[in-house]
Amino acid sequence: MHRIPGHILLLVLALATPASAANNYNVLLIAVDDLRPELGCLGRTPTVTPSLDQLAERAVVFRNHFVQVPTCGASRYALLTGRSPGHSKALGNEALYSGKTALSAEKLHGAQSLPEMFRRSGYHTTLIGKVSHTADGKVYAYNGKGDGRDEVPHAWDDLATPYGPWKRGWGVFFAYANGKHREDGQGHHDLMQFTVEEDSDLPDGMLADTAIEKLKAYQQNGKRFFMGLGLIKPHLPFVAPKQDWEAVDAMKIEPAPNAARPETKYWQNSGEFYKYNAPFPKSRPLAKEDQVTARKAYLACVRYTDRQIGKVLKALDETGLADSTIVIVWGDHGWHLGESAVWGKHTSHERALNSPLLIRVPGVTDQGEITESLAETLDIYPTLVDLCEPSFQQTVHPLDGTSLGPILRQPKAAVRDIAISYWNGNQVSVRNADYRLIFRRKGDSPSDLELYDMHQSPDPLKNLADEKPEVVSTLLSAVQDALHP
Repeated sequence: MHRIPGHILLLVLALATPASAANNYNVLLIAVDDLRPELGCLGRTPTVTPSLDQLAERAVVFRNHFVQVPTCGASRYALLTGRSPGHSKALGNEALYSGKTALSAEKLHGAQSLPEMFRRSGYHTTLIGKVSHTADGKVYAYNGKGDGRDEVPHAWDDLATPYGPWKRGWGVFFAYANGKHREDGQGHHDLMQFTVEEDSDLPDGMLADTAIEKLKAYQQNGKRFFMGLGLIKPHLPFVAPKQDWEAVDAMKIEPAPNAARPETKYWQNSGEFYKYNAPFPKSRPLAKEDQVTARKAYLACVRYTDRQIGKVLKALDETGLADSTIVIVWGDHGWHLGESAVWGKHTSHERALNSPLLIRVPGVTDQGEITESLAETLDIYPTLVDLCEPSFQQTVHPLDGTSLGPILRQPKAAVRDIAISYWNGNQVSVRNADYRLIFRRKGDSPSDLELYDMHQSPDPLKNLADEKPEVVSTLLSAVQDALHP
């Protein structure tokens, strides 16, 4: 099977669809930072995601969805531009607004981003929270320095992130209770905090409340809309209301499986995690009881985020907009929770690259399905073009993904044989239905080959590259075909 290139798909759609055609659906795109597949509908027990589990009953859930890059900014670059790092070379957090990968401040002949395409099609576009890399869509550094220009030019009618007592975007992102945050110069650096009583005492509750207000406004004005809602937790630091910690702390949570450091050349030392002040000794690996504490803290944040998603989806139903709105919930990458002695993303392994993707299309996915079919983040952009048929479809660059429409209509369908991810300059990680191959690319010569059987474990337990040279050769050829179609 070969992927249909995105630019050919768009050409076919453009020929088949009159330019004056009505835009088919509203779009609610919910991006969640650092969310790995810890969902009840994907086997997490006890579940901490009843809202997402309920959404799954009306959506297609992609068990095998993989991001392009295991870091926030570059993953979101791929989502918003529809471009593979194999072509764009966008691998850093600042890719959207810095260096050769930065988007142009000028309005070009075609859309540079997904929300820009919808805006130029007559949609009203609203950004709330972290959908691009910055926490409010404005270019500022962590310390607040910057000119505040739009991170994604020409994309949003409304930059609606509420700041509350945190006063600015990165304050919202690294927030502790009562307006304090990691970057305020006051030394706030605790790994976890679970003290507040109300959801809106923390930023994600405020983000959800703002989304609900905007949905009510859309109900009143009747405009087609594209809303990007970027929720922050479970990103570090682990901060959520007291009720979420108490609920998870009462659960039986196991320590990390396969917690020893593996023999892999693609390991990272969890520097982001270990720089926080933890309520336990920061050994490597953590003691089992401390692994449990850290895993509970992460899950408490997931529970908090899930409740915010539930409130927004309830409002979507209550406003009557659910019948005309596509809902996408997307995690920007996975996260190691102590497996392989790693706490965080930033590896080329399965745990860091596999993230949740749920897509609900009214009248299409109402029966709810879990699909094993491979999907990439790159596929979201052409999927929305396929389903919504926006009146403006010209892009500056060809889209590298493939519409997931066939899978949404028939979950056993397949649109790709492999999913490719990139990291740290020259690392390439390719996944098919059975294996993950990781290698370093220098020109066309691969090195440091590691092959893992995904039916055995998502963790790198045994490198099979020498035992299965035919699998390695097949996957290397598939990567070359994808990069040079």
